[in-house]
Amino acid sequence: MAQIQFKGKTFVQNHHLLVKYHELIPIKSKSLTDKVSLNDNLIIHGDNLKALKALLPLYAGKIKCIYIDPPYNTGNEKWAYNDNVNSPMMQEWLGKVVDSEDLTRHDKWLCMMTPRLKLLRELLADNGAIFISIDDNEYHHLRMLMDNVFGEQNFIETFIWKSRLGKGATAQETAKLHEYIICYAKNISLIDFKTDKRITEKEGKERLRQWGQGDRREDRPTMYYPINSEEFGKVYPKKPDGTDGRWRMSKDKLDSLIKKGLVVFEKQDDGYIEAYRIIPSGSETNTAYSSILESDIVKTTAHGSIELKSIFTERKLDYPKPSSLIKELISINTQFDHDAIILDSFSGSGTTAHAVLALNKEDSGNRKFILIECEDYADKITAERVRQVIKGVPKAKDETLKKGLKGTFSFFELGKAIELESILDGDNLPTYKELARYVFYTATGEEFNEKGIDIKTGFVGESKNYQVYLFYKPDLSKLKNLALTLDITDSLPPLKKDKRRLVFAPTKYLDQAYLDQYRIDFCQLPFEIYELAR
Repeated sequence: MAQIQFKGKTFVQNHHLLVKYHELIPIKSKSLTDKVSLNDNLIIHGDNLKALKALLPLYAGKIKCIYIDPPYNTGNEKWAYNDNVNSPMMQEWLGKVVDSEDLTRHDKWLCMMTPRLKLLRELLADNGAIFISIDDNEYHHLRMLMDNVFGEQNFIETFIWKSRLGKGATAQETAKLHEYIICYAKNISLIDFKTDKRITEKEGKERLRQWGQGDRREDRPTMYYPINSEEFGKVYPKKPDGTDGRWRMSKDKLDSLIKKGLVVFEKQDDGYIEAYRIIPSGSETNTAYSSILESDIVKTTAHGSIELKSIFTERKLDYPKPSSLIKELISINTQFDHDAIILDSFSGSGTTAHAVLALNKEDSGNRKFILIECEDYADKITAERVRQVIKGVPKAKDETLKKGLKGTFSFFELGKAIELESILDGDNLPTYKELARYVFYTATGEEFNEKGIDIKTGFVGESKNYQVYLFYKPDLSKLKNLALTLDITDSLPPLKKDKRRLVFAPTKYLDQAYLDQYRIDFCQLPFEIYELAR
């Protein structure tokens, strides 16, 4: 596989591993919910690289769909490189606006994107997909970078979006009316994309074995498996020449069709067995999703501006994406998963949250959004838009939006770095309350009530599954002698029937038999916090 080269690559390719975990501080006054929780819809204000790292303990491998709209790097966006990478060259870049005269602007953009894409990949579910809006300024670089991070075999499509209707007064040889949306999978063999739907007028059948391009077993190895026929036994996807082929859909979906009686098996003249899906008269038959997005469905940036103005009555941000575009992208990958989590780490005006809520309203889904916005307008624009579309926009032309899309969200600020390694050397130890809040949120994701802390017993809170305890003192000499002992365990408050105890401490003097007896899951500070949540 070809490798993309750029200045700073050697310093950023593993930078995501060095980014420290940070606290996520709940802000009740900016939230729209009765209980602030990391399991709610989320809006996070802070540096998106640090925020992505902070989400890892709770959300690694759980995000079904990612949409991001990073800077296109046109030279007019006034973005600055702000990652504190240990390199003299890159230290020189810090805080400096990247403009069209910057000869290293492509290098800086790639250095900014690399660690973020690597963390986004860690957050993405195995059957998840990522969509990235981009234009010609960085399209070619992004494709190569995505091949490196996600693997070129996981490239799905470059969707074409007609972002403008008019040619504009400045058009010369050609008028640029479109942008791109690059789409990659975490694991392309597990993707279950929405399809275009056509109504068939008469009963028929369609072959379940892939044919044409990509029909060999080696093209999609995970799509080669047996299905059961009462008449013929185990049936594999065999091509007419006798070689191994592959099915067009996952085993779970195929088995489901068989159970519904919608699959027939026919023995061919050459002796191999072909499987067909029955298409009842008047039903929907599926065709592959088009790479050119229908403009009457996804709309343009002009519609995005009108939409945003209907909420704020004045122009807030330039060229916002229309919620119809994001809604269509989300539905492509979550049509069959109404509980999917959608993440946008360049959230801008909050269009992605708007789209998620609108899609949930349409199909009674329970999808959840996570937005990250680093700019100061995270509350006054990003969150405020979400507040209004939830409660209702009186001046909106759309009746559903006028009445409100319903929902909740919890607002978090990115806090300071949690230097858990400092427990080992005693430098900059967090206070008991700071660490209690961090371990509780990180391990459970649920609402934390500081008033419930009891330092004497070590109790810091109760979640759906756990009574959580933290044995810790911000004093190195005391920490060295602090451990979970049998005496401490005997003195723990009574355990509720349906709960277990989740105990954080520097060490323990109990074997597994005692832990099992007291229904304790033990997590040694400072490292096991992260492993537990994964």
